[in-house]
Amino acid sequence: MFIGVVHMVLSIALIGIVLLQQRKEGGFSGIFGGGTQADMGGSQWQRLSGLTKITVVLTSLFMLTSLVLVMMSK
Repeated sequence: MFIGVVHMVLSIALIGIVLLQQRKEGGFSGIFGGGTQADMGGSQWQRLSGLTKITVVLTSLFMLTSLVLVMMSK
């Protein structure tokens, strides 16, 4: 029951944080990993914005709670 409530809160938070992000002007090139060689320099995690980092963490927690809920249902 507690995991289900956490899962619901995570899903609402994830929807909100995705809606807060600005759209990037890259077309499909950013989706499929396109870009120039200059884009590859440095640590990728450090170059991400704060909202993107929060999105990654919330998505990971959401997937983890999903797996826990599936395992508990068996």
